[in-house]
Amino acid sequence: MVAQEFTVDLDKPLVFQVGHLGEAYQEWVHQPIVTKEGPRFFESDFWEFLTLTAWWAIPTIWLPVVFWCISMSVRMGHTLPEIALMVGFGIFVWTLLEYTLHRFLFHIKTKSYWGNTAHYLLHGCHHKHPMDSLRLVFPPAATAVLCIPFWNLIKFLATPSTTPALFGGGLLGYVMYDVTHYYLHHAQPTKSVPKSLKYVALDGSLVGIASHGYGLLIYGLSCLCK
Repeated sequence: MVAQEFTVDLDKPLVFQVGHLGEAYQEWVHQPIVTKEGPRFFESDFWEFLTLTAWWAIPTIWLPVVFWCISMSVRMGHTLPEIALMVGFGIFVWTLLEYTLHRFLFHIKTKSYWGNTAHYLLHGCHHKHPMDSLRLVFPPAATAVLCIPFWNLIKFLATPSTTPALFGGGLLGYVMYDVTHYYLHHAQPTKSVPKSLKYVALDGSLVGIASHGYGLLIYGLSCLCK
């Protein structure tokens, strides 16, 4: 079959190649290339640029949005304890969402062309190139697009005055997760909890064990409670 004979050319843009691997994609994507140099994703310089993100861009771009959202709820009359509760709930919901997505979506088994392509873009590239520092955090352009339905969902479920703080809490949870994830891959922690989390993060990426690679924040909380 063509899928069995196809070989990915690492010197060419990868995204539209990996779909041709078919069932062989799962084995290929879990054979990591552990170098700091990342591959090229797209022929287009524009689309390639959108996939590259320095870790510091995440707090720089999104923390002002978090503070603006929280300030909106404050201006609408909520007290600081109420704001803290809403922000904390938003962080909690994000943690559950990240766990669910990581376990049930990011580690789904794909074999179709577009299934493999989408999986590689969303998460497979992280397993294949775990030390690619410019693709470890989620691109801001993609985050901005995803924020729209999440904002509208919260707006539908919550009140006008609580929506901004809840959304800000969820966004803060995302920022905490992405920055922590980057730190665990590229820093050298010395304390026991960060070292354990680094092991979990790299085990999930390098070995490709789905049961170890998700829910870093939940795992961290369990470590802190020991």
